[in-house]
Amino acid sequence: MYRKHFGLTDYPFEPNVNSEDLFESQTLREAQARLRHLLRLRGIGLLTGEAGSGKTTACRRITSTLHSGLYRTFYIPLTTGNVMDMYKSIAWELGLPTERNRASAFRQVRAEISRLTLESKQLPVLIIDEAHHLRNDVLEDLRLLTNYAMDSDPRLCLLFVGLTELRRRLGMAVHESLAQRLVVRHHLGGLSREELPDYLAHRLRRVGCELPLFEPEAIEGLYQATHGMPRPVGRLAHYALTCAAQDQVHRVSADHLQTALEELRP
Repeated sequence: MYRKHFGLTDYPFEPNVNSEDLFESQTLREAQARLRHLLRLRGIGLLTGEAGSGKTTACRRITSTLHSGLYRTFYIPLTTGNVMDMYKSIAWELGLPTERNRASAFRQVRAEISRLTLESKQLPVLIIDEAHHLRNDVLEDLRLLTNYAMDSDPRLCLLFVGLTELRRRLGMAVHESLAQRLVVRHHLGGLSREELPDYLAHRLRRVGCELPLFEPEAIEGLYQATHGMPRPVGRLAHYALTCAAQDQVHRVSADHLQTALEELRP
């Protein structure tokens, strides 16, 4: 309802943002640097963060910059099943038929990864999102999936993406073998207090607004309420803009932000 009031071409905090239009925060730049390092090493990486920190967004950004002739990216968001469910998901992404047993599925996926690497000269990049849901046996099988030529020939780049609890799980003794294979670990933080005004301005500029719609007190309250996590920032800012439009004013105040917080409170 506030688009017309503020003269916006679209809602500024919608999640469907093109990767090239993402705000270049410090934490996003660090994540991209770590992921590029992972690609060079052709190993196993871990990207964690709190809910709404932009983990999947960071993956979209780095994969969008990969040269299609050198890399093949496969994205798996379904992580709540057993080992066979995981192999089926990977096989579907690879365009392979579904095998009926675990051993056949394992050999089939490995054979296709070898074909891509050795024949097509492309590095397969397998991204497992929501990896904090993975069962222990699935984590172990995925580790084995990266073992080629007695662990001397890296042919698969594997990235686990999940909530902070995944980092704690991989610190357990049962996952010591996998933890030792991690060549990149990165925890994605939120926007800094100094970055938040620029982030808001960036999102507003994308929808045709050059004016600072948030008062400094509102921005400070927004940071304190969300700790700079992009998704909560966008959600709260959306409601605060609605409150300002209802009051027929053209700037979001700390009072509007407080009203938005109360509306969002369970």
